[in-house]
Amino acid sequence: MLHWKCIKNCGACCYLAPDERVEALESLDDKQTEIYLKMVGKNGWCTNYDSVSRTCMIYDNRPDFCNVHNLGDFYDFNHVLPDTYAINCCRQHIKSIYGKSSLELMTFEKEIRTTVLQINE
Repeated sequence: MLHWKCIKNCGACCYLAPDERVEALESLDDKQTEIYLKMVGKNGWCTNYDSVSRTCMIYDNRPDFCNVHNLGDFYDFNHVLPDTYAINCCRQHIKSIYGKSSLELMTFEKEIRTTVLQINE
């Protein structure tokens, strides 16, 4: 079984373009939607995303909907394990942002498999 893990130098989840993330907006309440929309820059990226360092500038204080560990609070994924759901979401989003042959996706795939090996050791 694979285990979800965030990778450095990705930031795909920081691409918030509301017209492309309809499912994300539909899962939020009114207050969260207001916060989400205020975070969207003109280019669709979060205004708190540093594109040079490829990191979140408010990571320790980010909204709850930005934390992958909270996905269960926003989506009904009782039919799959939380890690499986998070992995599938990340795969889809990384592919849509960077492409299916991107370094980001290859790094993500390697990392989730490495995490399994470390857990099994």
